Amino acid sequence: MERGHRHAEVLFLKNVWWPLRGHFTGLHPEYEVMDWRGRSYFADFAWLPGYVKLLIEIKGYASHVRDMDRNKYCGELNRETFLYAMGYHVISFAYDDVEQRPELCITLLRMVLGRYQPAATPVSRVQLMEQEVIRLTVHLARPIRPQDVKQHFSIDYRTAVRTLRSLSDKGWLVPVPTSNQERTARYELKRGVLEYFN
Repeated sequence: MERGHRHAEVLFLKNVWWPLRGHFTGLHPEYEVMDWRGRSYFADFAWLPGYVKLLIEIKGYASHVRDMDRNKYCGELNRETFLYAMGYHVISFAYDDVEQRPELCITLLRMVLGRYQPAATPVSRVQLMEQEVIRLTVHLARPIRPQDVKQHFSIDYRTAVRTLRSLSDKGWLVPVPTSNQERTARYELKRGVLEYFN
């Protein structure tokens, strides 16, 4: 941080990375990557724990939207596609979010890093399945049914129902009322969960 990094990068470290991680192990600022033309490209940060290559960009509205012409736009997309082909995963945060909504950035970054790291404490199979059910619900973009869970996990119907009820009891899912009001056949994410990410 003392080597003259730009304001956006320093703000990201202070507001997002440090509160989430508490250390800089595996994080490399101004990480140089060669593009398909052999030109140097410097990512704001690279997280390289040894088994994944994650590039992190902090993008301001002016330089990445307002002042961008068609050629720059094409170059940006081509660069990200090339980096993906080279094994890098690129994630971007808006400067405004880093400055004004760092808790959202922390939550999103925690989700991304969580895909590449084991939990710090042992996690039960039930917890893992519940987390995956939440991801599946988001992916489906509609109320989830026991049948969806049954097919996704190759489990019996009763276990699928029990898992959905457990998530409902914990406040992550809410039952979708049916016309006959006898049985709950579908669940959706609790409204506050979705609004947090909008």
